[in-house]
Amino acid sequence: MADSTQTKTPWAVILGASSGFGAAAGLGLARAGMSVAGVHLDRKATLPAAERLQEEIRAAGVEALFFNVNAADPERRAEVVGALRERLGGRGTVRVLLHSLAFGALRPLIPNDGDRGLSDREIAMTLDVMASSLVYWVQDLLGAGLLERGSRIFAMTSAGDQHAWPSYGAVSAAKCALEAYCRQLALELAPRGITVNALRAGVTDTPALRKIPGHEAMIEASLRRNPSGRLTRPEDVAGAIVALSHDGASWITGNVIGVDGGEEIAT
Repeated sequence: MADSTQTKTPWAVILGASSGFGAAAGLGLARAGMSVAGVHLDRKATLPAAERLQEEIRAAGVEALFFNVNAADPERRAEVVGALRERLGGRGTVRVLLHSLAFGALRPLIPNDGDRGLSDREIAMTLDVMASSLVYWVQDLLGAGLLERGSRIFAMTSAGDQHAWPSYGAVSAAKCALEAYCRQLALELAPRGITVNALRAGVTDTPALRKIPGHEAMIEASLRRNPSGRLTRPEDVAGAIVALSHDGASWITGNVIGVDGGEEIAT
């Protein structure tokens, strides 16, 4: 590397690390030589998957430091950032921050067929978790001196930034806000040599997708439309993140980058 992070151990901070895009990215970055700090929220039933992921990351020859906490809770965020600052101790840097939090209210905006519409609290919660929390994590990691020249920030968006689906209204709005935050952060962080991009994955069969009402139809439509002949996989997104984390990608910032095999260009 040509920047000041060259002599420091590179770390990736993954928000939403235990499944889907976050898990694949963590493993991909570990195999590329980055230690991984994962933030996830798992109960007893799903905790073994997070533990297996940590074992796979360590098997790649790097460190794994996972926190089973709510990434949108300000106190827990402060605890994680403090623990990272102590662990890295000036010898490491957060080379990659990935925001892959998928927790939002999946209801129609307007009551329909006996299903109540979204409440103001649900809309605010969805926006906070799936969009605004990115800003708070960036603020705190910068304040702790953990983001430096050469750092990369990524946030997972979706085709919901352009398309409307039943019961997806609050999440769709959050994705639009997330992209706006990425543009603004890219503008403000460019003088520091830190890039910010949103990644728009194609339809991917993840635990988050399966929570969306009518996800089966989304999968079928994507399989028909995608010119690459298959759904997007979490590993596709992980590969893009690894590639965009290289020094040669330092001029790519402020974008919404499709990682979908051409799905969005097909009719």
